[in-house]
Amino acid sequence: MKKVILFIGFIFVACGVQAQNRKQIANFAQYKHFYNPSLTGLEGSVIRSLYRNQWTGFEDAPKTLLATAELGLGKNGNNYRFNGHGRNGGGVGAKHALGLTLLHDQFGPSKESQVALNYGAGIRLSETLSMRWGTALTYRLQRLDGSRLTLDQENDPRYTAVLGNTNRSGALDLNLGLSLTSQHFYVGYAMQDITAGSIISTGDDYLTDLYTRKHVVQAGYRASLTEQFGFTLNGIYQYDSMLKSTVEGQVKAVYQDLFWAGGGYRNDQAYNLTAGLNLDQLYIGYAYETPFQNARAINKATNEITLGYHLNTTKSKRKNRALTVW
Repeated sequence: MKKVILFIGFIFVACGVQAQNRKQIANFAQYKHFYNPSLTGLEGSVIRSLYRNQWTGFEDAPKTLLATAELGLGKNGNNYRFNGHGRNGGGVGAKHALGLTLLHDQFGPSKESQVALNYGAGIRLSETLSMRWGTALTYRLQRLDGSRLTLDQENDPRYTAVLGNTNRSGALDLNLGLSLTSQHFYVGYAMQDITAGSIISTGDDYLTDLYTRKHVVQAGYRASLTEQFGFTLNGIYQYDSMLKSTVEGQVKAVYQDLFWAGGGYRNDQAYNLTAGLNLDQLYIGYAYETPFQNARAINKATNEITLGYHLNTTKSKRKNRALTVW
């Protein structure tokens, strides 16, 4: 029975979901630019990393490593925001920003690697409001070790081409995004894999029919309730013609901009609890996710750890800054 479950997961998740690039991240609000390139540089210059261990304790379960870097560009090479106050400012983001994303995802015999180069820019509409746009050039490499697949029915013609072979498939594509941002909120729309992998395709064609254009809508709001407490709300909607729609939301309570705790929901898939520390330039976050309904075929929890380092914050500014946690 275990082999049957693994096989179902490998074929329909590794070959389907990975090809669709429907990445599930509990703390998605900390990686806004991963979904929408126009949000690159929204929080200035920052380096982030993530480790996600899905279905902890399950053999060959999915594991995701994500590393990103954003660099806000300013006069004389300095990082700045429109009002010149770094993370203390109006929250409209760097006027120009570059980004780099590296991702490695592994699920049993299937592996995926991604590289993305982002560019984001903003136009100030008012002192605290900005319109931003961005683009990302992405390359995705899929690998499937057919020698590790176990079929419930031997000689199944649907998988003859991949069994016993090392299968590779690569695609170069383009993402575009647009967003409206301020100190208190952001809202944006992005289109990913605009050409459905047709700019450049390499390797085997076992995933060719699964590439499709994707649509992403994101929004967030944050506010201070008192001098000590604040809260944030974040949501994301993803849609494509193969996997249809996914809606996810998260709420956090924030204490003195130092500590946060909250919870989230992904429709018909999972609940999560999250907490973290914001130690001046360094932040550390953790999320615990438990599946339900459609995702309970393998009833194992997921652990997710995030680390970030802001390059343009100083301790002297910290005492006077507004709520910065998303």
